[in-house]
Amino acid sequence: MIPERSRGSQVALLLVVLLAAIAGHAEAQKSAKLTATGSSCASKLRCNTCIQVEGCVWCQQPDFKGQSRCYHNASQLCPEAFIYNPESKAEILLDEQLTAAGSAASSSSFSQSSQGSYSGSGSQHASGKIVQIQPQSLRLQLRVNEKYKLKVSYSQAVGYPVDLYYLMDLSKSMEDDKEKLSKLGNKLSIAMKNITSNFRLGFGSFVDKVLMPYVSTIQKKLDHPCDNCKAPYGYHNHMPLNNNTESFSTEVSAAQVSGNLDAPEGGFDAIMQAIACRSQIGWRDSARRLLVFSTDAGFHYAGDGKLGGVIAPNDGECHLNSRGEYTHSIYQDYPSISQINQKVKDNAINIIFAVTANQLSVYEKLVEHIQGSSAAQLDSDSSNVVTLVKSEYAKISSSVEMKDNATGDVKITYFSSCLNGHEEVQTAKCENLTQDKLVTFTAHIQLLKCPEDPRDWRQTIHISPVGINEVMEIQLEMLCSCPCENPASPTYEKNSDSCNKHGTSMCGICQCDDSHFGNKCECSATDINSKNANDASCRPDNTTLTDCSGRGNCVCGTCECHKRPNPQEEVSGKFCECDNFSCERNKNQLCSGKDHGICECGQCKCKQGWGGTNCACQESNHTCAPPGGGELCSGHGTCECGTCKCNANEQGRFSGRFCEKCPTCSGKCQELKECVQCQMYKTGVLKKPEDCSRNCSHFVPVGVEKLEIDESKDEQMCTFFDEDDCKFMFKYSEVQGVGLTVHAQETKECPPKVFMLGIVLGVIAAIVLVGLAILLLWKLLTTIHDRREFARFEKERMNAKWDTGENPIYKQATSTFKNPMYAGK
Repeated sequence: MIPERSRGSQVALLLVVLLAAIAGHAEAQKSAKLTATGSSCASKLRCNTCIQVEGCVWCQQPDFKGQSRCYHNASQLCPEAFIYNPESKAEILLDEQLTAAGSAASSSSFSQSSQGSYSGSGSQHASGKIVQIQPQSLRLQLRVNEKYKLKVSYSQAVGYPVDLYYLMDLSKSMEDDKEKLSKLGNKLSIAMKNITSNFRLGFGSFVDKVLMPYVSTIQKKLDHPCDNCKAPYGYHNHMPLNNNTESFSTEVSAAQVSGNLDAPEGGFDAIMQAIACRSQIGWRDSARRLLVFSTDAGFHYAGDGKLGGVIAPNDGECHLNSRGEYTHSIYQDYPSISQINQKVKDNAINIIFAVTANQLSVYEKLVEHIQGSSAAQLDSDSSNVVTLVKSEYAKISSSVEMKDNATGDVKITYFSSCLNGHEEVQTAKCENLTQDKLVTFTAHIQLLKCPEDPRDWRQTIHISPVGINEVMEIQLEMLCSCPCENPASPTYEKNSDSCNKHGTSMCGICQCDDSHFGNKCECSATDINSKNANDASCRPDNTTLTDCSGRGNCVCGTCECHKRPNPQEEVSGKFCECDNFSCERNKNQLCSGKDHGICECGQCKCKQGWGGTNCACQESNHTCAPPGGGELCSGHGTCECGTCKCNANEQGRFSGRFCEKCPTCSGKCQELKECVQCQMYKTGVLKKPEDCSRNCSHFVPVGVEKLEIDESKDEQMCTFFDEDDCKFMFKYSEVQGVGLTVHAQETKECPPKVFMLGIVLGVIAAIVLVGLAILLLWKLLTTIHDRREFARFEKERMNAKWDTGENPIYKQATSTFKNPMYAGK
């Protein structure tokens, strides 16, 4: 028996060994990562390309003895005075406090990120100025692949100004709506002034282009297209934005309806002019801008103008005369949906599509393509317009969504806990906000790559709430070049002696002219005989026999790497040891695609959140946590690459997306069995219709031809046998917000029916046939045997040696007497 003290010592020793192994594995992974990064650094031969790799620094020391001037920051290969390692940093330029939040949102809301630092101080905003986003302006220097975290605060100001422009379809079918709206002008104004005291109202109308086939061009129809109708027109601004609600009712009442031929109207022309003509409409800079679009018909869009012979595209400019009439209706095509969307974003307009029930589905699809827009059902006579506008404004003002104009080289991701106070999640939108409530977003700003054009290394990025004409301005400077490459640098020297007067000395290296090359520009491209060939300098060490790794030519001691047929693929490095195309692939994509990682020097360099040799593994384990909380993978598995790998025990393997289903648990299968039987197959204890409808009203199974389990939807398979020994299968899933969903196989799998009489008759027939066959075989064999015996007898008889004549002993039974008198006649 092992003593208790000895057993405890063994356990302690085992724990020490296990911890050492884990630490060794982590250190090995760290070392491998540093090695991979170091290889990526070593392949960069210029300072600007070096600093564009995360974690790489450049050594400007003139007599540097290392193999590569570009190396990983963790390696101390160069004196600190000669190291160029730019750091991301930010400086606040304007940080006025929020109007609603007061001192609650101070300059402290801008925090230091993990990669950079900031400087600057906040200050109180000027009296009377409305500020809803903080900070307002900053300068940011950012390196490639580094992520900067910026805190953005937003608070909806109390009594924020509102401009509401009512744009109405005045075709004949909207005549009763016009009369109702003229009486509701005061109510609409009162309802909005209860929300904000600074409210202005405007009114405009539209019909369609005065061209065939949109309207009848017969002169009589042009003058009076219908009873009590005025001549058709494209768009008319009746009343610019103002706070006189009486004039609104007067203008709506005085506006006359018109008529056209086709059902779609020219509403897009009107929307474009109402947005583009800012001064004529009267939009204010500091106000929430609402455009209520009221119609009972569809819309024409870009391309429809060709039907009327209009081919010139819409230019998106304002074309209103002094009377507020659209002058280019018959000269320009309708605007496209993307043009409307761009104008809406540029001018921070919220469009409310107030349409009748028969058109609601069309406009609901339209709002998916126009930022900040919404659609609501309008009564047939527009009697609910006040309630509609008030409710839609409440929806718009109670939510905030962050947008930006970052180019493809810069990626901005937003995180926020909104008003929950929980951990931040990735989202750019928060809802259920109220006035004077502060919400904070964390914007993760990442420079993916340096643009090819150096003029794009400085950009101005705007972050702003959708529908609010306030922006945070970020003056972004991309750290894509080194100061030592600037001719103004003291270390920059043309025709330097260190470069044999054939190149420029900068950043510790020589940039040779067109006719020379080599580390010191010692090789001439025109005189081959003057080349100081040194093949040894094209090999990393003395043990290597291949120049330039076999992927380049050694010219004057310098490797010239081979060009690839694909211009996107390149071989690089001092010894052509690196490439960007031989990394591991996943689903035929290098490093699982650009969103997961990039290939550098033959190894995948994964982006944040991804790992593994091919960047296919998701490092975060939040996808392995059950929705209701608890241990990762329910404590029955391990989280690998963001997916649960379930364990097995003596009873079987756990299953489910979060390994929450034990191998012996039936889940809800038994509970759902009887209802699936009666609803799908009309069998089971509830097969009577009245029993089935009374007990099985909480779900209706969906029939499918073949069942397949989708683990991502946490589906559970159930298999049972019916009373007729037929197997039936169904699956179920429970999704929060959706409820229970059941899919059942349409046809049961039944065993084939057995015909017993046929089997008996078949057996009897088989016995009889076998007996007959045996008798025939016996008869055949005996016949063959007899014939063979007779043939043998005949053969022996023919071969007998004695005479077969008369037997001399034999006496016949008859006697013959001759008549002597008979002469034969």
